[in-house]
Amino acid sequence: MKILKIALLTFSLISVGNAQTDQEVLKTIYTQSLTNGKSYDWLNYLSNQIGSRLSGSLGAEKAVAYTKEELEKLGLDKVSLQPVMVPRWVRGAKEFAFIESAPGKTTNVNICALGGSVATPALGIKANVVEVQNFEELEALGKENIEGKIVFYNRPMQPDLIQTFEAYGGCFNQRYQGAMEATKFGAIGVIVRSLNLRLDDLPHTGSMTYEDLPVEKRIPSAAISTNDAELLSAMLKLNKGTKLYFKQSCKQLKDVQSYNVIGEIRGSEFPEEYMVVGGHLDSWDLGDGSHDDGAGVVQSMDVLRLLKNSGVKPKRSIRVVLFMNEENGLRGGNKYAEEAKRKGENHVFALESDSGGFTPRGFSFDCTDASFEQVLSWQPLFKPYLIHHFEKSGSGADVGPLKTESNVLAGLRPDSQRYFDHHHASNDTFDAINKRELELGAATMAALVYLFDKYGTNPVPLKKNIKNR
Repeated sequence: MKILKIALLTFSLISVGNAQTDQEVLKTIYTQSLTNGKSYDWLNYLSNQIGSRLSGSLGAEKAVAYTKEELEKLGLDKVSLQPVMVPRWVRGAKEFAFIESAPGKTTNVNICALGGSVATPALGIKANVVEVQNFEELEALGKENIEGKIVFYNRPMQPDLIQTFEAYGGCFNQRYQGAMEATKFGAIGVIVRSLNLRLDDLPHTGSMTYEDLPVEKRIPSAAISTNDAELLSAMLKLNKGTKLYFKQSCKQLKDVQSYNVIGEIRGSEFPEEYMVVGGHLDSWDLGDGSHDDGAGVVQSMDVLRLLKNSGVKPKRSIRVVLFMNEENGLRGGNKYAEEAKRKGENHVFALESDSGGFTPRGFSFDCTDASFEQVLSWQPLFKPYLIHHFEKSGSGADVGPLKTESNVLAGLRPDSQRYFDHHHASNDTFDAINKRELELGAATMAALVYLFDKYGTNPVPLKKNIKNR
């Protein structure tokens, strides 16, 4: 009996000695990402060999095949494609526009069609311009001052807001609903100031809607660069008779089939509890979508690889989901949630990266107060990496449909001060990506997934939880 007790004690001491602390596991994850990361190489191929990945395009199709193949190389328990029907909008020939201050006196300006817009007539449109800041000004002017003219929405992103996504949200409706609102007053076209915090010559595209407006009543809608928006506004102040000409040939085609790409590590203890990490595989067509959202795609892929390479054996099933069609429809996110509900899958946690590949600062959480208290107790683990800004807020568009009363949704929050310089513009390209920042983001996501997998999303009271560690 004495020998048995000594043997058991020895085994216990060895087990404790071999058990890694959370600090040690996080250190291993960060070291793996910064010295042996795959996210940068994956993004290099996705951006430079495939390029833009607008839903329904050849680029999107190639991206599905490429990411599926790369996930299969990781030796996951399962890799699959989830069919989803997506819209197919095509830009057509490059857009053209000029300001006419007097007959024959013109200045070319930079525009791009907004995603989902109809084309102009073949010869383009030219008309007087009405500048407004919001829909209230539009209504105050009324049909008598707007009919037959081009509405120019010129509300800039608010520069004194440190949270740049808040500034973006303050201007989003003029881009998304601007054409639909202007149609009510007889406008024949819409020009929208690009949603960008700096002054430059790059027009920024993005989604817009007509909702259920009949096709014959839809008017063309385009974005204008911030420099040219300033110019147009100044010229209108000097001469109310200033006109704008623009031409675009975009069109909406029939929906086509695409796919969400899904990879999974099966949980060892609670395989029916699912944790998701993901980003959206589609992008706009002007650049190659490196920040929006190639970065989130490759970071999410690397989360599973980093956990495997760090020796972490998840208790719960962890999935990477590369969503299709976030930019102009959210079909992929909605489809994944619908299928999860149909199958009765229990999604306890979901993390999205869709804010660019810049230096990670922390996370936002959509969760209960108890879960957020648990998250706050982990801040010291992230502080050595200067990543410890945690707040209760939104998560991400694609994981949003998975929300329940008890689960945890989270969004990676990188430094956002430069994000809207690139967002939906032609300079959202691979050369704007910093390798180290991208890899820090992948490691940060893997670290959070590890902690939620280990401790769960329904924490015991905080004091007891600490004691048990």
